[in-house]
Amino acid sequence: MPLALLLTVSAMAQTKNNADKYVGNITPKDLKAKLTVIAGAEMEGRETATPGQKRAAAYIENFFKGIGLQPGNGSEYQLKYPVYQDSLSTATLSVNGTALQLNKDFNISPTSFITGSWKAAEIIFASYGMTDSTGNNLSGLDVKDKWVMVLDGTASDGDRPNFRAARGKITGLTAKGAKGIIIISKDFPKAKPAALKGSMYVTKRTGTATPVINISVAEAAAILGKSGSSFNDLKTAIRGVYNTSLALDVATTANTLESSDVIGILPGTDKKDEYVLVTGHYDHLGKKDSVIYYGADDDGSGTTSVLQIAQTFAKAKAKGNGPRRTMIFMTVSGEEEGLWGSDYYTSHPSFPLEKTSVDLNTDMVGRIDPDYKGDSLNYIYVIGEDKLSSDLMKISDSVNNSTLKLELDRRFNDPKDPNRFYYRSDHFNFAKHGVPVIFYFNGVHKDYHRPTDTVDKINFDLMAKRVKLVYYTAWVMANRDNMLVRDIPLPKLER
Repeated sequence: MPLALLLTVSAMAQTKNNADKYVGNITPKDLKAKLTVIAGAEMEGRETATPGQKRAAAYIENFFKGIGLQPGNGSEYQLKYPVYQDSLSTATLSVNGTALQLNKDFNISPTSFITGSWKAAEIIFASYGMTDSTGNNLSGLDVKDKWVMVLDGTASDGDRPNFRAARGKITGLTAKGAKGIIIISKDFPKAKPAALKGSMYVTKRTGTATPVINISVAEAAAILGKSGSSFNDLKTAIRGVYNTSLALDVATTANTLESSDVIGILPGTDKKDEYVLVTGHYDHLGKKDSVIYYGADDDGSGTTSVLQIAQTFAKAKAKGNGPRRTMIFMTVSGEEEGLWGSDYYTSHPSFPLEKTSVDLNTDMVGRIDPDYKGDSLNYIYVIGEDKLSSDLMKISDSVNNSTLKLELDRRFNDPKDPNRFYYRSDHFNFAKHGVPVIFYFNGVHKDYHRPTDTVDKINFDLMAKRVKLVYYTAWVMANRDNMLVRDIPLPKLER
């Protein structure tokens, strides 16, 4: 065996031996204890910029302090960033001279609480307003500077509203220059008053915005000249221009809120000016009325992973086995809103991104994908290893083969994967800035983004295996002689 290779193998073996001494600190019992707090009722689903999120941030900060981590934002553990939210003061809408009633006939979409007055003399009906199994509903229609009315959801949705589809339509029609958007809703009249608070956002709005309103089936039928009163009756309406007199007036109040990332660091030794990041997002979907979206797997499991790995590294340092590189343990907020917290950090980094060797990101590592075809008790999906560094996948495989021997499933690693998982968690913002990444993920399940994503559904034995793998990988990254090479060109990345 060549001497250089022999020395490399010997160094890797010594690194593993040191890591082995402390891996026993990662136990199902400890993971459960932490996750029970993070995904408990007191945190109220940890929605960004809410009291529940702030309580979770305080818990994480106190945990970092308690295990001896130093603050990661100067003298502070929290990196705070502004969040904005508008509240609705008044809204009036008249169609063809008839005043419509708020919540009975229409409401303002929370995505577009904006002050202004709009008038129109015609409306373009564009069916579902998208390309789907029925064809391109916008084909032949010029929607620029026009009010556009579309059906809620897709042709295959049935009777349930489809909020994800609505978001996509709003984005698509706005990009095409629509002056205003009307979504024909399936659930009028509203059983409860419309929310008086709009969607949160992080970039202050400038110039004109596109108003979005939801309208009842009955009012839409009147515009389209349909005598039927069911949503299905409107599916046969002819696409095109309808002469319609519309006047909308909205008044809102802008409010400034705040959210934060929580960062604790463990200084390195001879390579303390180089960094290894371990991340996970601690926010979730909050409360809808009185229903809590607990987010135990998404991403209480990743947050717990970060805390447990941090605790393990801290115990190693206390025994004289501190990392060579500085470890950055960061839990971010705003992921569910659009990767806000990681975007803010990478735009305002506490530590140089060019000196950050890798980001190991855990987002949903406590459950089992019901469609997994291999050994469902011994797998993890890994995403992003081959994108920026030719070192990374080889190291990832080597660490796994010498330790946990999990099935490293890379089926979602292709950025063209229709699920787009590569773009959907916080590692993406680091990859955009050239930092090599690994995204650890268990796949989706029936409780994804539902109130039933609770602690009792977590498989803590499997979760412990996965967390140990991330720990071993972080240990190698923190102690190897060189940072990861960045020898693969940054691809064109679009969320």
